[in-house]
Amino acid sequence: MVNTTSVNTLMAALTDTGRDSRRGGYSRPVYSAAELELREWFAAEAARRGLAVETDRNGILWAWWDLPGSGTGTGPSAPERRGALVTGSHLDSVPGGGAFDGPLGVASALAAVDILQARENDGTLLRNRALAVAVFPEEEGSRFGVACLGSRLLAGAIDPRKALSLRDADGNTFADVSRANGLDPDLMGRDDAALGLIGDFVELHVEQGRGLNTEEFTDSAGRGPAVAVGGSVLGHGRWRFTISGQGNHAGTTLMADRSDPMVAAAQLIVAVRQTAAAQAGARATVGRLEPVPGGTNVIASRVDLWLDVRHPDDAVTAALVEKIHGQAQKIAAFEGCSVQLTEESLSGTVHFDPALQRSLEQSATRTVPDAPVLATGAGHDAGVLAARVPTGMLFVRNPSGISHSPEEYVEDWDADTGVLALADVLQDLL
Repeated sequence: MVNTTSVNTLMAALTDTGRDSRRGGYSRPVYSAAELELREWFAAEAARRGLAVETDRNGILWAWWDLPGSGTGTGPSAPERRGALVTGSHLDSVPGGGAFDGPLGVASALAAVDILQARENDGTLLRNRALAVAVFPEEEGSRFGVACLGSRLLAGAIDPRKALSLRDADGNTFADVSRANGLDPDLMGRDDAALGLIGDFVELHVEQGRGLNTEEFTDSAGRGPAVAVGGSVLGHGRWRFTISGQGNHAGTTLMADRSDPMVAAAQLIVAVRQTAAAQAGARATVGRLEPVPGGTNVIASRVDLWLDVRHPDDAVTAALVEKIHGQAQKIAAFEGCSVQLTEESLSGTVHFDPALQRSLEQSATRTVPDAPVLATGAGHDAGVLAARVPTGMLFVRNPSGISHSPEEYVEDWDADTGVLALADVLQDLL
């Protein structure tokens, strides 16, 4: 092992930031006090490594390791940075999320920079392009409802007018929150100058399933390899169902006289499960439901619920949503309610750049000889950016197989191995 800052030491520094005493785990929505503290931590750690830290017009943090003698570090469009190698991830979390989803990729990138700088100092690293570590805001979409919002804005994958009008649970618009955090909403959106600097993007992330723990890959002791190379990201989207009924008094309204959208919502949730279970390879989830007005002794007047659907075949995803919408209309009508469907985000299945994937496989298997190629059902900034620049991913084993939950876990040895694999990948690409 190279004598550098351990990724586990870096991760330990984040242990107390954003702890959620009610849900367990961590709640670090974008531009919350916790997420801003992590952004400050990143800027300080990057500066300690001599990296030039900048925030672009979409709120993405960039920490640049420029070429020796290049004279850059004065702006995001410096010509010497064109074709740079970029790595990184995100620092925000879902409500009550695990410790590793996002921050592991950022901390591993910093630890990999330590290794690469040590190799450059001893003459074993020769590079001909700049390296940057990027931190993308609102990857989870837990505050404004659209996942990978920072990378979508950068890549032009969302209309900035739509993004800026998004509201959080308190009614704050993304435009207002961005402005309060030093950004100019009028400048947000597709950034061809920043995209033009990215030659390749490689994201390391905790594995968010049991892929590396399946019998196909585990050894006689039941342990899977520490690292996998990403092959593809399943197509996925988010839709909001708004079921409207008649708000009324819980004690004076007879059961036969009710138009209760909560009853319709409950039936729809069961129908979602049954519909997805009948389609091979499908995932469909209702993880958020909001009744209005939300009183214990009040029949709701409206219920909003959010549907997440994923499948490798985009046509199947569309068909599933259409089928669920039809079921929702029948259920709502039977309960004397109406229903409206709104698409909030949609990303097709992404296959990572084949040439970059082959390079990652060749490099990663020097560190982890049995590193497999895995598809992922989770969305990532790398998947969004894949439409504009060559992207690839590395996954670090999660022995629990659980993510978006406090039980998410990575063993120290696997985290260290992931950093070494990332450093080897980056060195070969540099």
